Amino acid sequence: MKAKAAILEEFKKPLVIRYVDIPPLLEGGILVKMVSSGICGSDIHMVDGEDPRVPVPIILGHEGVGEIVEINGDKRDLNGEILKKGDLIIWNRGVVCGECYFCKVLKMPYLCENRKIYGINRSFKEYPHLSGAFAEFIILEEKTEILRLSPNTDPNVIVMAGCSGATAVHAIDALEDNLLDKTVVVQGGGPLGIFALSLAKFQGAKNTILITGSSFRKEIAEKIGIDMILDRSTSAEERLNKILDITYGRGADVVIEATGTNKAVSEGLRFLRKGGTYIIAGVASPQEKVPIDFYEVSSKNITIKGVWVSDAEHFKKAVSFVEKHQDLFATLITHKISLDEINYGLDLVRERKAGKVVITY
Repeated sequence: MKAKAAILEEFKKPLVIRYVDIPPLLEGGILVKMVSSGICGSDIHMVDGEDPRVPVPIILGHEGVGEIVEINGDKRDLNGEILKKGDLIIWNRGVVCGECYFCKVLKMPYLCENRKIYGINRSFKEYPHLSGAFAEFIILEEKTEILRLSPNTDPNVIVMAGCSGATAVHAIDALEDNLLDKTVVVQGGGPLGIFALSLAKFQGAKNTILITGSSFRKEIAEKIGIDMILDRSTSAEERLNKILDITYGRGADVVIEATGTNKAVSEGLRFLRKGGTYIIAGVASPQEKVPIDFYEVSSKNITIKGVWVSDAEHFKKAVSFVEKHQDLFATLITHKISLDEINYGLDLVRERKAGKVVITY
């Protein structure tokens, strides 16, 4: 058998469609026929050679939903259910060792020193070759964390839970207090930002505020009931004053960076009240350094938290949340494309002309 795959053979070049031999499964391996995969904003950084984790050649794609074709051995999902041929599944993009200091002692598997990520740091040259979601088939290794999905789950919607959803859950879980009666500002209207605001809203935040420059992302935010949308075309002072106006002059309790750029941080810190928390969740590749006024940080007693990827708990919570609110998250999908149109889809995301781009098989 062969599988059609979109392969990144050179950085800053279009992905190339190839037909790849499907190798035999090792013990514990699972062959999955892709049903849906999502294009993530971080895929653009990978194509452009900005992510030091990415080897070439590689099959990118770290958000996937598929149907089990073959299992070599017995396998259970995170709920303890036995997996079988024909099951619709979603998997955690990261596979951790469970043995290093961060896994075993700190209980922070998202910081695992040996973490392998489908579609990010697994070379096409190495077995099983089919290690990314931008292909007709993917081979999952034995330690992969999997959830079986119910038949009424829309794979095109649930696919976003695997990356942006799980990372947004991690960001919210990183807060020391609940969000009841809080003001939450999110910088960036992509799937990560929208997901974080949706979580904040459902957890009882009093004010949910989105900052974006995209007109269709504003429309999506309005559909899901975000309380205030601030356009990037306004000045930084105008945006700050709007936030101060609805917080009795204090500022936001929580600000979440979901833009993917360091440049958002300086402005985001200004939005916070004294004692507020700033979460950096979107920056996923090395970038040019930006100045920070650390007197403002210390004098306002601000907490700054970095959020790096996610673990099994965040992944499971995100899948559960999306399954319960599929109609809500369906509004994020603006384009459905075929694998042959992968470079068009990447361009849509690069130029911020899309909400969520989903590849269907």
